[in-house]
Amino acid sequence: MNIEKIIIPLDVPTEAAAIALIEELPEIIWWKVGLELFVGCGPQILSILKQRQKRIFLDLKFHDIPNTVAGACGVGASYGADFLTIHATAGRVALKAAQKAIREGANSIGKNPPKLIAITILTSLTSRDLAFDLKIPLELPEYALQMSLLAQESGLGGAVCSPQEVEQLRRVCGDDFVLICPGVRPSWAEVGDQKRSLTPAQAMKAGADYLVIGRPITAASNPREALERICQEIEAGEY
Repeated sequence: MNIEKIIIPLDVPTEAAAIALIEELPEIIWWKVGLELFVGCGPQILSILKQRQKRIFLDLKFHDIPNTVAGACGVGASYGADFLTIHATAGRVALKAAQKAIREGANSIGKNPPKLIAITILTSLTSRDLAFDLKIPLELPEYALQMSLLAQESGLGGAVCSPQEVEQLRRVCGDDFVLICPGVRPSWAEVGDQKRSLTPAQAMKAGADYLVIGRPITAASNPREALERICQEIEAGEY
């Protein structure tokens, strides 16, 4: 297992807490910056990660009208992030506008644009939530596929999906479409609020490009030991 396939979320509220976690796991290349940390300390954390030669999954999950998401993505492209997320449910016009904005924003400052990644459906939601609360008549796997195809047709580079949908998405969307799986839990870890989970080895076998693994590592009494255990289990194909 290449450790570059594991993304660790910095789900902490302060810059100091984020730096402490980065220093505790210096071998990790990919770090996810989500809403909590970005709201807590702003883009400064992205500069800190770049100074340490880390790769950044900027997971802000933009969802708004086309003009607004385009403006946000144009600014986001200037931060040097590698991945940037937007909800597929923002719609085709917004997705295309966002994709155009990140290219223009990055080109204007001579940087490579981040890969724009679509959120299909949150891993905390179930088929029942989709049907009864959101009133969406599609089965959950079909809905995730349709959102991924919408993103691909709109020029985006990949999607975030649960491990349980990744095999179908890989088969339909092809090898060049990046698939990132949160909600991954080793068999010895608590599932928590993740409703559609698989083990890391199962997710990789199904076709995931990257695994977002948070609490099983970051909440462990020994995060490095937990990380090593997960890597060993993936290498051994333990499910």
